[in-house]
Amino acid sequence: MKINKPFYIFSLFGFIGLNLLSAQVNPVEKSQTTKFRNPIIWADAPDLSITRNGDDFYLISTTMHLMPGAPVMHSKDLVNWEMSSYVFDRLTDNSKYDLLNGSVYGRGQWASSIRFHKGKYYVLFSPNDEPFKSYFYVSDNPEKGNWKLLTRTRHFHDASLLFDDDDRVYVYTSNKVFELSPDFKTIIGNQDGTEVFQKDASETGLLEGNQIIKKDGKYYMMMISWPKGGKRRQEMYRADKVTGPFEKKIILEDNFLGFSYAGQGALIDDKIGNWYSLIFQDRNGVGRVPILIPVKWENGWPVLGDNGKVPLTGEISLPTFQPKNHLVESDEFSGKKMKIQWQWNHNPVNEAWSLADRKGYLRLKTSRVVDNLYLAPNTLTQRMEGPKSTAIVALDVKGMKDGDATGFSAFNGDSGILSVVMEGNKKFVIFETDEVSLDNKTKAITGVKKDEKKRFPLNSDKVYFKIDSDFNLGKDLANFSYSTDQKNWTEMAKDYKMIFDYRRFFMGSKFAIFNYATKNLGGFVDVDFFRVSKSSE
Repeated sequence: MKINKPFYIFSLFGFIGLNLLSAQVNPVEKSQTTKFRNPIIWADAPDLSITRNGDDFYLISTTMHLMPGAPVMHSKDLVNWEMSSYVFDRLTDNSKYDLLNGSVYGRGQWASSIRFHKGKYYVLFSPNDEPFKSYFYVSDNPEKGNWKLLTRTRHFHDASLLFDDDDRVYVYTSNKVFELSPDFKTIIGNQDGTEVFQKDASETGLLEGNQIIKKDGKYYMMMISWPKGGKRRQEMYRADKVTGPFEKKIILEDNFLGFSYAGQGALIDDKIGNWYSLIFQDRNGVGRVPILIPVKWENGWPVLGDNGKVPLTGEISLPTFQPKNHLVESDEFSGKKMKIQWQWNHNPVNEAWSLADRKGYLRLKTSRVVDNLYLAPNTLTQRMEGPKSTAIVALDVKGMKDGDATGFSAFNGDSGILSVVMEGNKKFVIFETDEVSLDNKTKAITGVKKDEKKRFPLNSDKVYFKIDSDFNLGKDLANFSYSTDQKNWTEMAKDYKMIFDYRRFFMGSKFAIFNYATKNLGGFVDVDFFRVSKSSE
């Protein structure tokens, strides 16, 4: 019998009610301006690149080892975003993308560039892993996907595409520019690129996240600088020619709301000439969150926000956009395909999951014998959200075999894990913390430190796991509990500390549903639902 879904019914009526209320509002009154509060997305969406076609904005972000990858988001007001497509379903450069002979944790697809040019959308990104090549993709419509691979070229780190007024194609990386042939396949001229500026004495650290635009005949490169021993900051480089010389100006240096210093993003205009910046801010356990900043131009330089400070709230002159979906969503697994919000940890084993084997459920079958979660294929993830969020997953575990482990995790390099484990013919609910060690060069898993905290026998085939998360300043805490009836909950862990570690995963913690075998194949679990809610406090 299907598990009861009262929360879903309540949410559905609530959604209908809200839409009926909004339908009674005069469209002219409600939609000429849009208010915002930063961060506009309280979830992990780093390395922002943005483009525009008329009223439509498209934003691309980094998801590294998660598949499908290179998520493209759509908006008409820069505040409310919906998921549109992924540029690729999987990467196959080497077996590590399949969690074989290593991993690509913190590698894979890195900072991308998205550009609209003459009716088509182009994406450039460079996986930060062997064989160190760049991908160029094209699509007629990002909302439908249909991204096609154009070519592979040499590796361009944190690169940005520019189509100049004469249709010549350039790629900017840090302080170099490359001209490409119209088909993107070859470099024209200097194969090592042309240096467009030299670092000054203050630039002793990184210069990354290059995003190039052209405005009023001038070229503007937006990058972060992290001087050794100094503060992270956003810089702008300006020139009259493609190849420079470029001059520099610091345009943002702000540890907004007490979190780390914000930086790395892009500039974009609307069709009536207003300008904005989208950048991200490191917020520890939740990851790197997008921030919207209105921009004014003075003396040919962009002025971000309040004289280089991030505004908490504001209003922009764009009609309010109603997205058809959100970056994080509940799922009853009643459709014929996976919701776009889900991503697998590394490439999925497609024959080992199904939405058709049992109607209304996601079936996860064991497909590889491994001894820890970090090597397990088909771990399904969604972003965790701040400032607070709660997620519940319902599992039917009667199909498990001896040695199988299934459950729900706050997944990262350090993970809090709620599991059902099958030992012989007995099942147990456990909470443990796992800490993975990775080889710095190959990202191969060199060890997993496991610490079991609690264990209870499970005498039911139905189990519900809940994770409550708090990402407010100084928190990054998660509580874990389980139930067999959704009424009586047993606390398994309180105030588990979630972390962000750029040396391993380099991303915020994820809600993760998993099932893997440690002894023999043949087992499976059925996921009834995933329900997530967010609190604004």
